[in-house]
Amino acid sequence: MTVKTLQDLLAEGVEGRGVLVRSDLNVPLDDNGQITDPGRIIASVPTLSALVEAGAKVVVMAHLGRPKGEPDSKFSLAPVAAKLAELLGRNVQLAGDVVGYDALSRSEGLTDGDVLLLENVRFDARETSKDDAERAELAAAYVELVGDDGAFVSDGFGVVHRKQASVYDVAQVLPHYAGTLVAAEVEVLQKLTKDPARPYAVVLGGSKVSDKLAVIEALAPKVDTLVIGGGMCFTFLAAQGVSVGTSLLQEEMIDTCKDLLERYGDVLHLPVDIVAADKFAADAEAKTVASTEIPDGWMGLDIGPESVSRFAALLTEAKTVFWNGPMGVFEFEKFAAGTRGVAEAIVTATGKGAFTVVGGGDSAAAVRTLGLPDDGFSHISTGGGASLEYLEGKELPGISVLEG
Repeated sequence: MTVKTLQDLLAEGVEGRGVLVRSDLNVPLDDNGQITDPGRIIASVPTLSALVEAGAKVVVMAHLGRPKGEPDSKFSLAPVAAKLAELLGRNVQLAGDVVGYDALSRSEGLTDGDVLLLENVRFDARETSKDDAERAELAAAYVELVGDDGAFVSDGFGVVHRKQASVYDVAQVLPHYAGTLVAAEVEVLQKLTKDPARPYAVVLGGSKVSDKLAVIEALAPKVDTLVIGGGMCFTFLAAQGVSVGTSLLQEEMIDTCKDLLERYGDVLHLPVDIVAADKFAADAEAKTVASTEIPDGWMGLDIGPESVSRFAALLTEAKTVFWNGPMGVFEFEKFAAGTRGVAEAIVTATGKGAFTVVGGGDSAAAVRTLGLPDDGFSHISTGGGASLEYLEGKELPGISVLEG
């Protein structure tokens, strides 16, 4: 990636300068507003710490959830500010607005090494506007918080595929740099796309075929093995004429799956057995059945042990592995064995020298929820959507603007 990096900015000097940082702090919260997985906050710390220690006045931009362009207390970044302060070991101010009076007055009062977190940028409808002028207007307001000699560091890989004010438009105004996280993520993805070591295996899970169709189309001709699990496998099974009971099914995608199986049947691998349940619940009655024998009225919530064994045989011999999406409803212990088994096979491959990447999102959450070792994988991404779009061959606005 031919862009300036955080190290370039630090070499130029940031002491006393305002630096806008776009971080990805979009962490999951429980019903009580408590953070259930702080992974993305943890990943943001290296860049922020480096700037703080170098004496910058740091203004952090981030979003949480999907508010509808106006303030909504349940999407406030207050719990994120508290966790970030704990991890940085210093006070983190939280502005009461995005670019309003409170944000401006607090930014004017920053001293060297201070950190100000703006309230959820998606509380301002201009952040995600399709109107270039509206986004540019908001970007100008962001820039006002750090002054004309400020700089912009893009460190939120989870949003670089979005053309948004705090991701794309700010970089058109200020000197811009790739943060530690973004630079590392792109380097990893380039390893997956530029002459990867073979055998090259990809594991895709999740609920919908439609969400992964483009990446299947892009990767199937390039990889040696493409494992399909999760809810999306049932549409593929249905395409083979199998009855899937009440399992998750995208009927409108059946013909598409038939076509994919005809073209890439030598690469695509589907489950041969399923852990079926009588209802979607942690305490559901469960039984393992052949993938061709899911009972009427039952739903598949995980892949079965024979599928895990077959997939593991492929994955443990791979030299490159990309995994995006769980194999089942891992949040319920009764239906977590498939995801755990596949993940452990990838860990084994890592131990044998393979380059292995967890593609963010639910997969990264599964690693932590199931107690798997982070160092069992070469890299755990913080941006599932951005990773997939990159592998699909799409241009990522938040990356392209850094290169411009």
